[in-house]
Amino acid sequence: MQIAVDGSRLAIGQRTGTESYTVELIRALAALDRQPNHHYTLYVNTPPAALPPLGTNWRLASIRAPRLWTHARLGPTLRIAQPDVAFIPAHVLPLTPPPRSVVTIHDLGYEHHPESHPLRQRLYLRWSTKWSARHATRVIAISEATRRDLVRYTGISPSKISVIYHGVHARFKPSDQATSQATAAKYNLHGPYLLFVSTIQPRKNLVRLIEAYAQARQHAPNLPPLALGGKPGWLTTQIETRAAELGIADSVRFLGYVADDDLPALLSGATLYLLPSLYEGFGMTVLEAMACGTPVITANVASLPEVAGDAALLIDPLSTAALATAILTLWSSPAQRAELRERGRAWAAQWTWERCARETLAVLEQVGTPAVRGGQVCASKI
Repeated sequence: MQIAVDGSRLAIGQRTGTESYTVELIRALAALDRQPNHHYTLYVNTPPAALPPLGTNWRLASIRAPRLWTHARLGPTLRIAQPDVAFIPAHVLPLTPPPRSVVTIHDLGYEHHPESHPLRQRLYLRWSTKWSARHATRVIAISEATRRDLVRYTGISPSKISVIYHGVHARFKPSDQATSQATAAKYNLHGPYLLFVSTIQPRKNLVRLIEAYAQARQHAPNLPPLALGGKPGWLTTQIETRAAELGIADSVRFLGYVADDDLPALLSGATLYLLPSLYEGFGMTVLEAMACGTPVITANVASLPEVAGDAALLIDPLSTAALATAILTLWSSPAQRAELRERGRAWAAQWTWERCARETLAVLEQVGTPAVRGGQVCASKI
């Protein structure tokens, strides 16, 4: 079977969830599938500085284009190459789609919170998601929440969608105290801290998180600093200014982008990890924090309850008081933090990239193998 893979996200240096998914899934697929009759071609625009280890049945193909790479270069190239199946791990199917394709759609957050996206971006996301979902042979959703949204907003049949969850890389594990302290010091954190890591944008509910933190400090003035890690997104300024307006600018630290190599140690050193997002297609850092032994507070909406299970403290993300209470509850209860650490590590251990790769390969084989084209695959559930 000839399998074409869109590897364009591999060249992005500062990775967010979609890029991390692409890297880890390709790494796991290459380790899992060394069948000599399966041949992978990884298409890229800019050759990445570092590739995951690839087997002898993989080759790299660089097809360059300064703009519109997916539509102007990848689509026509796949039409000529005629692979048995094309795999697009990041949303967008070319305008000239290959005859048989599998696309991963990560979330439809722009439908739930349109105010969190610029108008032009929102219109493009709506169009490209509908195009990809309707023209792909099969769609992978990364959570049941995303599957429900795909059915609701694109009108595709549920039978066309396979839910395949992310994994957690083995590097996410508790770091020793010295490593955690040294890593935290790189971000000007000395002593205990509460942590959030993701893109700094309105959908992450950070204004409310800062307000909840300010409320909690009124009851616990010794509460550690709130560290917000992540590269700037849209409307970042209003998030950054809110701490100053509340008079707690010295206690709210904006760390900037957190390097991949630093993330396990930074998570391990945090007293609490906070992800009170208004919407997440998956919420990978919830599991990564759990794997590092850090208690988690997250929202009870979208995919987050299915990702967190009973191993996190779930709150209503629209309630500042509920978030402040959750922070105070865990900060003041070492026993409850210890219980969540234990449950979190056990829960996170079940989520592996090997499983994700195995289930993804099953979808690719069903779409790309002539004898079973048109069949359905049912992903196993955690």
